[in-house]
Amino acid sequence: MSTISVPPIVNVEEDCQELNQAFRGLGCDAKKVIAILGHRTQVQRLAIADAYYQQFGEDLHERLKSELHGHFEKAMLLWMMDATKRDTQLLIESAKGIGANDTAFLGILCSRTPSQILSIKQTYFKTYSKSLESHIEGETTGDYRKLLLALVRGDRSESVNVDQQLAETDAHELYRAGASRLGANEDTFIHVLTSRSAVQLSTTLQFYLRTFGHDLEKVIKKETAGNFQTALLTVMECTCYPAQFFAKELYQSMKGLGTDDYTLTRVVVTRAETDMQYIKIEFSSIYKKTLEQMISGDTSGNYRLFLLTLVGGE
Repeated sequence: MSTISVPPIVNVEEDCQELNQAFRGLGCDAKKVIAILGHRTQVQRLAIADAYYQQFGEDLHERLKSELHGHFEKAMLLWMMDATKRDTQLLIESAKGIGANDTAFLGILCSRTPSQILSIKQTYFKTYSKSLESHIEGETTGDYRKLLLALVRGDRSESVNVDQQLAETDAHELYRAGASRLGANEDTFIHVLTSRSAVQLSTTLQFYLRTFGHDLEKVIKKETAGNFQTALLTVMECTCYPAQFFAKELYQSMKGLGTDDYTLTRVVVTRAETDMQYIKIEFSSIYKKTLEQMISGDTSGNYRLFLLTLVGGE
């Protein structure tokens, strides 16, 4: 559920005029920019960018880049991007650190539909003249590579129906692949965790726990190690419990001294129009404080105002 508050009537031409006025004079009226662009859907934002160019002969993205600064600038530029291009850019940035910090990479792949993953791969190829798969193959090895390639193939079912028989079969296959033998059958873990729909996988995990008396997470931690173990656990949580996964990412980005503004911006911008309302509920439930309170305490100025606008707490 989106947290973006959109007015009932939007006039794109008037928005362009207002934005142009905000850019005039000494300094930019950032609050006016936020009041407009922070309350528009992606379709409306893209229409505004097109209309702005038609009216003023200037690329709105470039104008924002010249007028805004710091973390606020980066957040706004991401917000104004087409979703596929934005996902591709974020995937490219996170792919540079595959094997070191791949939570962002996995979070993007696990929370996108097969059609969205296909669009990302096509955009990646247009940008780099090579496939995303080839990049992964060059940066990773072993079972970890197999898992990432399986995710990039985008084979996960999009069905909203649950096959109870399949859930039981998968649960027993996972048991035979892990807890019932010495050493794990990694291919079984990879196949089930990357091909089943979120609701189907959740049902399988519940059946596994009821039948064998322990959860699959315990087995993965015992039978696997390193990047492969971390990736399996991330895939499982992000697929079955995305709101919980992103709530944890947001908390980790702000806890302690300093703020991981890259992660904070990435999650807020990419989830604001999808499931931010559910993420906020999970955040409050887990950490006993609101997301808005934590953002207010860890950020400042127009950057803070923009993030709070996107999470519905301005």
